[in-house]
Amino acid sequence: MAANGNLYAHFKANFPDDLDKPLLVDAFGASTSYAEAEQACGRIANSLLQLGAQQGDRVTVQVEKSAENLFLYLACLRAGLVYHPLNTAYKASELAYFLGNAEPTIIICDSMARDLIESVLPETGVKAVLTLDADGAGSLMEMAAKADSEVETAQCKGTDMAALLYSSGTTGRPKGIMLSHNNLLRNAETLVEAWGFSAADRLLHMLPIYHVHGLFIGVSCVLMSGASMAWHSSFSDQDAIAALPDCTVMMGVPTYYTRLLANPDFGNDCSCNMRLFISGSAPLLTETFDEFEQRCGHTILERYGMTETGMNTSNPLQGERRAGTVGPVLPGINARVVDEAGVALAQGETGNLQVQGPNVFAGYWRMPEKTAEDFTEDRYFNTGDKATIDADGYVSIVGRAKDMIISGGLNVYPKEIELVIDDMTGVKESAVIGVPHADFGEAVVAVIVPGVGCPTAEEIIADCKTQLANFKVPKRVEVRDSLPRNAMGKVQKNLLREQYATN
Repeated sequence: MAANGNLYAHFKANFPDDLDKPLLVDAFGASTSYAEAEQACGRIANSLLQLGAQQGDRVTVQVEKSAENLFLYLACLRAGLVYHPLNTAYKASELAYFLGNAEPTIIICDSMARDLIESVLPETGVKAVLTLDADGAGSLMEMAAKADSEVETAQCKGTDMAALLYSSGTTGRPKGIMLSHNNLLRNAETLVEAWGFSAADRLLHMLPIYHVHGLFIGVSCVLMSGASMAWHSSFSDQDAIAALPDCTVMMGVPTYYTRLLANPDFGNDCSCNMRLFISGSAPLLTETFDEFEQRCGHTILERYGMTETGMNTSNPLQGERRAGTVGPVLPGINARVVDEAGVALAQGETGNLQVQGPNVFAGYWRMPEKTAEDFTEDRYFNTGDKATIDADGYVSIVGRAKDMIISGGLNVYPKEIELVIDDMTGVKESAVIGVPHADFGEAVVAVIVPGVGCPTAEEIIADCKTQLANFKVPKRVEVRDSLPRNAMGKVQKNLLREQYATN
């Protein structure tokens, strides 16, 4: 029999010899060992299989971060099921689309959200809706408590889908990104080597795990090296300062680092045991990079990745970490910068960034036309980012070709918001832009052209809150007589960004 391509089998092979070693220690000091985590995920895997889930079925998960949430992810891998995480902020209309498109066999949600989930269930296919709360309570764990902890790890091919994540697009229609066991494995192996992870490390884990950064980057680096985690439900600068002395690595979005710097208690004393601070999911300002080094003596390692690819580039562990760059391309990955015709550009020129490698996803779920559109004939993926590559191979992301805002490390696609606002009575048209924000990196701003009976800015924001996750809701609404357009009639969002950047 061929070697098992299941990601869980590879995690298991890298568990420490002593399974009593802690895998995670929560904010209250409670410790969970590798052995306990393995038993817990075995019970959950058996529970899911008893409910009728079969290899390749999707399991939709919309729950708050908890240790049990992590065990659920591992259980899905172990059983050969496809893990489909959703942001807990999504509203009914968003959930209806995700559930209808993913067609899950089992849905797991917070107890408080069960009625909402059941109101938008697909007509067929769902065999069970279970609950899992932030404190670990709920029907999932009640069922798991009665199940056997022994379960055989499903035999998978490396090309089999391990996870399905959704990323909206400029059309406003979310796309399902199919990530294989091999995509996640190869990226994890590369990062463990590139960032020097070992069993001696403890990762300060404050990121959400419905997102690639916290789940596939943070967790995978730990499990592939037999390391441990200081496990927190969310980020707090004060909690981070208290936890850092017992940790060696931290991963965060730029907002985490700006908030640490805003706290006068942060400095050398709490970070003396740290060997590495890593930043991603949004651009890190040079000022933040410089101030952080001055404050605690550490240079933040910035890297670049996407949901579709995992990590593509990284500043070096050993060597110069350059502010304003995302470092050289990682081993095993190819990158190039091309013009609009797809012709490779000379070193240092700005163009469209394309990447290729074992980390790159196979395509979009049930969207072959969109998959073909985003890949070149020689299977390079069009990232949608504008970049330059200098003489030393350092990549700088200088803009986004795709119309996207990154707020607090989360991707916001303007078209999705514009569709909601344009549908409001009295709004002639809208344009949604991102403007600089000291804390979130970028803030969402809606610019509207009013008609008869147009709602107020406050009413527009309130309406958005009923239809969109909070991180997508505009922070403010600007009103103007018309939107600036070029000769082809396209809205010139660059002019709007300039006008409202400092308002």
